[in-house]
Amino acid sequence: MPIHAPYITRRSLLIGAASTPLAMAASSPANAAAEMMGIGATRFNRMKLGGFEVTTLLVGTRTVENPQAIFGKNVGPAEFAEASQKANIPTDKAQFFFTPTVVNTGSELVLFDTGLNPEAMTGALQAAGYSPDQIDTVVITHMHGDHIGGVASEGGVTFANARHVTGAAEMNFWSGTDGNKAFEAKVRPNMERIEMLEDGASVASGITAMAAFGHTPGHMGYMLESDGKQLMIAADFANHYVWSLAHPDWEVKFDMDKEAAAMTRKKMLDMMAADRVPFIGYHMPWPAVGYVAKHGEGYHYVPASYQLML
Repeated sequence: MPIHAPYITRRSLLIGAASTPLAMAASSPANAAAEMMGIGATRFNRMKLGGFEVTTLLVGTRTVENPQAIFGKNVGPAEFAEASQKANIPTDKAQFFFTPTVVNTGSELVLFDTGLNPEAMTGALQAAGYSPDQIDTVVITHMHGDHIGGVASEGGVTFANARHVTGAAEMNFWSGTDGNKAFEAKVRPNMERIEMLEDGASVASGITAMAAFGHTPGHMGYMLESDGKQLMIAADFANHYVWSLAHPDWEVKFDMDKEAAAMTRKKMLDMMAADRVPFIGYHMPWPAVGYVAKHGEGYHYVPASYQLML
């Protein structure tokens, strides 16, 4: 609901002016401390890509202790601490972000990943001005719980009007196992709704699937292209802007095939750095949009500023 400024009349101004000394006298102390509000962030960030509108959605964020239990598992504490110190980040904790993306192509509204649960997903969508029934296509980059948690609830699928698509290799792998609780609860009961696609397939005009295997067996990225401009929906090819992006050979706990994941990171980073293609990383620092710069033998994450506003 829009909030409007109160209607101001000459009479209200006179009343306010007359009562000001009394109001000041009644407020004691005059400079009372303001209430602590806590850490805050916006829920959405909208950008322009040619004729597309691209909106990142913050559906959750949390602090994680002992990040080297997750990142840099094949390097020693001293090397991990040195890289962290150079980036001016602590070694004992990290902030995780969870960032689905909505792309409005002008003819379709496409959602990439569904967050941790339907409530958070729907809330972020509504903050951005959308409703679940407006989504035409739901694209699932891979089947980890923080990407498929919003697919469905006990009442049924969240995006009832949408076609759902995912990579064939990803679906084939998880449908043949029973160890993924989120998949069993959210995806398997709705498999008949989900279309499978291959590397290079078109999701919609200007949206192309790209194999990015390693994090999971069928993890996919998606290249957006409109009016000659490109942006990569990179999902979880790199889970941290320093500990996995700047150091692609560092092992990440959640990468199922660590060797393949490292190869994928380097391939994608080389491409994005050479072609100056911006990307959205699901776990990058909010608002999750940045560029890749070659940095010696490695890479450097450069947050987007106003490039995608123009």
